[in-house]
Amino acid sequence: MAVKPNALRLQRIARTSKASFRQPLPFHDLVTLPTQKPVISQGPPGYSAVSGHTVTVFGSTGFLARYLVSKLGKIGTQVVVPYRDEDQARHLKLMGDLGQIVRMEWDIRDEKSIAECLRHSDTVYNLVGRDYPTKCVPFLFSRTHGTSATEDVHIRGPERIARIAREEGVATFIQMSHLNADAEGEARVKEIFPNATFVRPSTMFGYEDKLLNNMAIWPIWWKLNNAETQIRPVHVMDVAQALTNLLTMPKYSGVLNLPGPSTLTYEYLLDMISTVTLRPPSKAPALPKKLAQLISEAGKGVWWPVLSSDEVTRRFINDSQVAGDWEAVGIEPSEIEDHAITYLRRYRSAFDYVRPVTFPPRPIIACKRFPVHVSKPLIDVIP
Repeated sequence: MAVKPNALRLQRIARTSKASFRQPLPFHDLVTLPTQKPVISQGPPGYSAVSGHTVTVFGSTGFLARYLVSKLGKIGTQVVVPYRDEDQARHLKLMGDLGQIVRMEWDIRDEKSIAECLRHSDTVYNLVGRDYPTKCVPFLFSRTHGTSATEDVHIRGPERIARIAREEGVATFIQMSHLNADAEGEARVKEIFPNATFVRPSTMFGYEDKLLNNMAIWPIWWKLNNAETQIRPVHVMDVAQALTNLLTMPKYSGVLNLPGPSTLTYEYLLDMISTVTLRPPSKAPALPKKLAQLISEAGKGVWWPVLSSDEVTRRFINDSQVAGDWEAVGIEPSEIEDHAITYLRRYRSAFDYVRPVTFPPRPIIACKRFPVHVSKPLIDVIP
């Protein structure tokens, strides 16, 4: 017996109605920005939602930005991702729903391209940074702290982006900095954006970091200062989530310090990497500072990134012991031991790949201003 097309159509509509009834009910919300621009969020929570925000993330091809763009895309935010090399921005296209990740070519010295990236945005994240010199980004000497800085990237760049963002009517400006950073670039942004948010994390660790990975490959460069330099490492996912929370929480202006929960030393991190990877510790000597700087200066002649003289100087500077502002963004930072095996397992041999993880005793560090979290002397973890 033949079935009429109209009957099939009714059955299909009935099945679709039942499926939609089982889905979470959509939500909607209305928020008015300081510029009186309405932000309307709608749809079921998640990847296919519409948060109503349009965000520009400068430095979107960097280490931190890939996690920030992913988290913004997961809450339905339309993200403009400026890039210089199209191949480096390919992976960002998949981090949001159809049409939510918008790639645009730009240059930090081209004001017209910056304005195009900001034309429809209500929030700007500036994550642009450079820790080694190139032909296009030379290093300039800073008399304030005796270290070098890239003026085009860390001083003039943020100032230019903030000025154009103000002209385009952007409501929120979030500037990425560092716990020990020189405040010259922040001061110029603050003159233009008095209510800007300055996020100061400490050194971050993760899959593509320059901390754990570099220590596992080049331990000699982390033995400067006899590996006694104090560091407060923070998980990149915690910082990315903090930046994402700034989008939806009430306006937060001023400095937001995001250090890691514990103060450690390079010596402990090197011992931890050796213990986790089950490889013998490095026997490389601790180089004097002047010799390390001479080697870094000689490295300017090559065309690939090497240790710069600025990095050599920073290897002798302890992380600031300021209190963290994690409660303001509703996050509890995680310890480096909780994620060490995730990022260091690749350096194990095939024979040791699944062996249990053991950590060395933590150092006891006396801090004058703030207490330091010291965990148990020995931790065993079965992955």
